[in-house]
Amino acid sequence: MILNISGRTDIVGFYSEWLMNRLEEGFIDVRNPFNQKLVSRIMLDDVDLLFFCTKNPIPIIDKLENINKKMYFHVTLTSYNKDIEPNLPPKKEIIEAIKKISKFVGKENIVIRYDPVFINDKYTLDYHVKAFDKLCSLLDGYVEKILISFIDDYKNVRNNYKILNYRNFTDNDFKVIGKSFSESAKKHNIVVHTCAEVNNLTEYGFIKDECMSKELALKLTGKKYKKWKARKNVPCECVEMVDIGVYNSCKHFCKYCYANYDEKQVINNFNNHNPKSSLLVGELKEDDIIKIRKVKQ
Repeated sequence: MILNISGRTDIVGFYSEWLMNRLEEGFIDVRNPFNQKLVSRIMLDDVDLLFFCTKNPIPIIDKLENINKKMYFHVTLTSYNKDIEPNLPPKKEIIEAIKKISKFVGKENIVIRYDPVFINDKYTLDYHVKAFDKLCSLLDGYVEKILISFIDDYKNVRNNYKILNYRNFTDNDFKVIGKSFSESAKKHNIVVHTCAEVNNLTEYGFIKDECMSKELALKLTGKKYKKWKARKNVPCECVEMVDIGVYNSCKHFCKYCYANYDEKQVINNFNNHNPKSSLLVGELKEDDIIKIRKVKQ
């Protein structure tokens, strides 16, 4: 089993104490979002890999040596300011954290996500070209891959359109991004790739590669996994993972986020978090039905 920590919220950034408690306890409970009485219990003995997805890896740095599972990291690092990413720590601190993680798990086990790319009057095409080149320079020797994706029409994106004020990409935009990003990455021995993007930019030197492909999963765990059925409507070939997060619980409040769409609910969920609970949000109830998650391979 591969745990996704998490595509639904930034557990590392906001709930790392809870995570460490669960790893020590040996199990994690996840409430079914479609049937609140059903709780899936994940036994850590069944877990082969912890797949961390975060925008703020700083809180996990001093805990890495206490994690006795194979780890793989995706760290999102973009060039946007507080108008778009209001609650992130300074990017310099995030970069230093990335370097520390790289040294601990190996640069082959950490991927940077320059994600999502969008263009407006402030964050211009030239802005991204320069920012990405600087990013590659700062991470030279610490990462092997950077994943690129483009903004999607999520509910939260529509809610924040007046702030984002982005325009559609032209063919020339994709060409400039493809060529310049490839050149910057190549200078610093980094591979750029896309996953589940219609414009995958392979003609400019990008590679099309899943976030967690069958080949990578086999390499990391020694086991074979099926395609992630939950993403059957998305052009994604990632293997099946178990996400232990909760939507509407990330306090980064990034304006392009797909996992938040109700900021009041975010606050409620955050306030309803107990680091000693087996659930990320809330507590188990007497009438909950708990089922052990079966291992699928």
